[in-house]
Amino acid sequence: MTLAQSETQQPYFYGTGKRKTAIARVRLYPTTADGGPMLVNGKLLDEYFNWSPWQVSINEPFRVTNTGSRFQLVARVTGGGVNAQAEAIRHGIARALIVYDAGLKATLRRHGLVTRDSRIKESKKYGLKRARRAPQYTKR
Repeated sequence: MTLAQSETQQPYFYGTGKRKTAIARVRLYPTTADGGPMLVNGKLLDEYFNWSPWQVSINEPFRVTNTGSRFQLVARVTGGGVNAQAEAIRHGIARALIVYDAGLKATLRRHGLVTRDSRIKESKKYGLKRARRAPQYTKR
């Protein structure tokens, strides 16, 4: 499928991002103007992520590829904490940009934005208090 065909069949570019237990479904809508409002779960990006390092993290794929003003971001994110949600959205944006233009993949990979961070919480084992914490040993 060529880029021209994908634009006629699909009005947006989709990417799914994951981090820990957070899952982000990201849609990038092409815009002709100075980009549209960035929406996360129906709220503006500044309202949902009110700490600037989270906003910088989310915008990193746009900054690296110089495509920030070309798209309007609409994301639905569930699960995890706020930081994991921000990184899941970042991962989803990177994947959506690859759908938009496969030539951006090398740049995104070089900056570590395509790789899914697979570190999740280790499951609890029976006979233990947590994943590895054993009950306290008593001598008497």
